[in-house]
Amino acid sequence: MTIALISAPTNLGLRPPAPTSVPGTAKAPEALREAGLHRRFLERGGQDRGAVVPGRYADDAGPGVLRNQAAIVEHARRLAERIDAVRADGLAPLVIGGDCSLLVGAGVALRRAPGRHGLVHLDGHTDFRHPGNSDRCASLAGEDLAAVVGLHWPAVADIDGLGPYFAPADTAHAGCRDDDTALEETTALLGAVVPAARIREQGVREAARRILDVVDRDGLDGHWLHLDVDILDPGVMPAVDSPDPGGLTADELTELLAALAPRAIGAQVTVFDPDLDPDGGRARLLTDILVDGLAALGERR
Repeated sequence: MTIALISAPTNLGLRPPAPTSVPGTAKAPEALREAGLHRRFLERGGQDRGAVVPGRYADDAGPGVLRNQAAIVEHARRLAERIDAVRADGLAPLVIGGDCSLLVGAGVALRRAPGRHGLVHLDGHTDFRHPGNSDRCASLAGEDLAAVVGLHWPAVADIDGLGPYFAPADTAHAGCRDDDTALEETTALLGAVVPAARIREQGVREAARRILDVVDRDGLDGHWLHLDVDILDPGVMPAVDSPDPGGLTADELTELLAALAPRAIGAQVTVFDPDLDPDGGRARLLTDILVDGLAALGERR
């Protein structure tokens, strides 16, 4: 299936790295373009389907309101429209972000589509903070998985009455560290949870099998593949918002993506921060991982 690249240069779901600055993830699509990502996919027959540009970063969180909440919801609707258009043309969307708040837009798109869809959430964290387990909800990039399975405030978890965007039983998470505060909760709720340590112990092939058992089964009409690059170990990928030791190697992530991508209907890549990659080396490494790991995106749907 032909891959269609959609740039989504958002930083709306992240907290400010310092009081007078904004997160650098908005620069990621163009940094990856400069590293050759778009050229290499287009050389393989892919298409560039433009950018969905977010609103201005406002850092306006308050009681019961996420920072940049209105802008996130508006961007999610427009991203969903672009994903819809790409899929209507028979293409596999690959959204280049941006931060993890993009998952809400993908969820809206798939809930509007016919059928029932699963979710693969590859991330160094469960991103499962929500009003039921925390009084510190403010940044959707750390709360995206909870939001898309319906556990967050309705403003983001039930846009246009479409929530939950994915059923917990149709959702698999992989890549969190063993000390993740929501590990027990997600393990009890989701279809599968495979921490990074289990991937290394049991092997990538077994991890992929456990994930596909959840999202590639009868009754589902495909799944979305979410990748937060902080699933990688900081020794491999320090250019992320919240690096944590114990992550995957570049080869392990490439192999995992290659096992999951053919059965996905689309994917997104999030949280790479070019501000933390002054020589561009991590952008080139990530480009290699994505080109090799996602080359067969959607081929067996």
